[in-house]
Amino acid sequence: MLQSLKKMIFVVDDSDTNLAIAKQVLEKQFKVMTVPSGERLFSLLEKFRPDLILLDIEMPVMNGFDVLERMKATENLKDIPVVFLTSLRDPKVEVRGLEMGIIDFISKPFSGPVLLNRVKVHIEIDAIIRERTAQAENMHYNMLFVLADLVESRDEKTGGHIWRVTQFTKAIKQALLDNEIYVSEMEEMDEKTIDGAGMLHDIGKISIPDAILKKTGNLTPAEFEVMRTHPVKGEIIIETMIARTGTNKMLSNIKSFTAYHHEKWDGTGYPYGLKGTDIPIQGRVMAIADFYDILTSNRGPTAALTAPEAMEVLEQEIGTYFDPQIGKVFPQLAHKFEDIRHKWEHGGTLPEFSDFPEFPEL
Repeated sequence: MLQSLKKMIFVVDDSDTNLAIAKQVLEKQFKVMTVPSGERLFSLLEKFRPDLILLDIEMPVMNGFDVLERMKATENLKDIPVVFLTSLRDPKVEVRGLEMGIIDFISKPFSGPVLLNRVKVHIEIDAIIRERTAQAENMHYNMLFVLADLVESRDEKTGGHIWRVTQFTKAIKQALLDNEIYVSEMEEMDEKTIDGAGMLHDIGKISIPDAILKKTGNLTPAEFEVMRTHPVKGEIIIETMIARTGTNKMLSNIKSFTAYHHEKWDGTGYPYGLKGTDIPIQGRVMAIADFYDILTSNRGPTAALTAPEAMEVLEQEIGTYFDPQIGKVFPQLAHKFEDIRHKWEHGGTLPEFSDFPEFPEL
């Protein structure tokens, strides 16, 4: 096996002897990094992500339980599989470790063959789990394509709206990251989630009657009330998907984009009339992308605004329609939004759903 393809194992122990033995046993089949303390482990985890951690329980300053507790509380570390190394023979220790997420215990002093075989088994199991998870995620992505296609088939304008809103949302996310605004929240919105949200934010419109959805003139008050139900109906559709496919972080995130993208900062939006930071961040971000696209599109009797005119409207709505913190990046978004729409208008053809990056084709 090529060195670059070897799985990485961290061995964390305050005993130089134990570290040396573990390295000698494992290094022919794995890339092994020996770590003398919990503090040093967290320094290394800032740069490397191991496939498995062998963690001693009895260490000074930070013992194994302290290390594990901190890992489980850290989003990008909590899923790394951990095996406890221990000379303790206490059932209470085992129960506590298992409750905290330990996948196995290996007794000290080490038996070389036992250590190697146990590590190999866990690496193989982890690889199987990752493969099955990837397959499940691909199934979810393909479901998004099918549902987005249903929306587009109802309204020929939707395909362009999907693509543009997706790109606008990505531009907002990047501007907020660049300005260190809502950084942790933006990190939850990865590329695939935003692509999925763009496709499904109007999924509830599949339940809106054609007479209303495709009407070219202004909607009556009664018709508009029907149209206003589409975020809730979309939320229910995605909740049903989650219930039938199991808890899925991406779909849960997308549900928030779908349900709340018509809420307003001052509480006058719909469907729930939420106000301020009670509106989930997904809704606050997509509200901007969605509204800008509406302003710059020819919809029914309403003529499209120019990009400068649309941005002027957005800026006037800061603090009423839009989150003032997000409004701080509007000046930086003006040209980005204009470039996205220009790319669309001069692309010649409607982008296929396969043009959404990262998603597999059906």
